[in-house]
Amino acid sequence: MSDPTHDQPRTWEEGGPERLYVITSGRSLPAEDGPLDVVTLIVTKKDVPGSGMQPEHAAIIHICDYPLSVAEISAYLRLPVSAVTVLLADLLESGHVEARAPIPAASLPDVELLEAVMHGLQNL
Repeated sequence: MSDPTHDQPRTWEEGGPERLYVITSGRSLPAEDGPLDVVTLIVTKKDVPGSGMQPEHAAIIHICDYPLSVAEISAYLRLPVSAVTVLLADLLESGHVEARAPIPAASLPDVELLEAVMHGLQNL
């Protein structure tokens, strides 16, 4: 008796490693060590995808009308950050997107200055 699971072709798993291999053309890292990390902001420069472009590349171009972090793009596309970084490196090289440094966190206020202002206000 034959096993029915071996007779049927294997279905394409949405998050399977085969799909990621195809999407990234077998690369696990970008060609260059670029400025990309999970908080790097990406914004579209050319809002028209090129002909013959992968659907994932086109999706990135469409969703990055306003700056999105690499982590947000990864979440929207439901792809690992490593795969998205490879795709973004391709788009950076072709000039379709640009990477911006994240907005730096506000520095902590000077406690002594705040205390001086408080004392000055209390003395009024």
